[in-house]
Amino acid sequence: MKRFYTSVTVGDDRSILLDGRPVKTPARKLLQLPTVALADAVAAEWVAQGDDIDPRIMPMTGLANAAIDRVIPGIEDFVTPLASYAETDLLCYRADSQPDLAERQAERWNPILDWAAERYAVTFNIVHGIMHQSQPDDTVEALATALRALDPFRLAALNPLVTISGSLVIALAVVDHAMLPDIAFETAHLDELWQAELWGEDYFALQAREIRHADFLAAARFVDLLD
Repeated sequence: MKRFYTSVTVGDDRSILLDGRPVKTPARKLLQLPTVALADAVAAEWVAQGDDIDPRIMPMTGLANAAIDRVIPGIEDFVTPLASYAETDLLCYRADSQPDLAERQAERWNPILDWAAERYAVTFNIVHGIMHQSQPDDTVEALATALRALDPFRLAALNPLVTISGSLVIALAVVDHAMLPDIAFETAHLDELWQAELWGEDYFALQAREIRHADFLAAARFVDLLD
């Protein structure tokens, strides 16, 4: 879409105004943000557009749209697939035939699970290998309850944090400011980085990881702007 506006401002209600007219989400709802900091960041994305509007370089706007159009109308429908990651959390699955990798996983992943165990009063089953093993029902329910306690905007940001990392625990740690985003991303990609150390970096894998990294950091920044 061609750029059709000159000025971008933030309204008194933290809505985004283009030439004085309010921006609407794809579902035609008012693009109104919960904090001034987030509203300013969204406005800055609209200011930064050139002759063409490119949604791919507007992550704050995209996540805000998701919160308003997808999360608010059906929080439970949004929470359910995210909560299912508690059953297969990356941090619970360890290498069974590579002791050096398993040692590194334990060193990096156990402290995060320990944080979650204390934070949510839960326990985790550690699995060596790739065969699925169920997590305790109380753990799954407690983490689902933690998701339901989040506001729609944090839930919108949590979605990419979970899907990129493969770990609900890591995503919750980022949202709770218990992990720095860069460290969280590196921790989630420990296996991939270990393989790169052994066999060298693959250009296409590196490129894909850099894209995921940018998306992960954008979601973490979105959370920070909600404080």
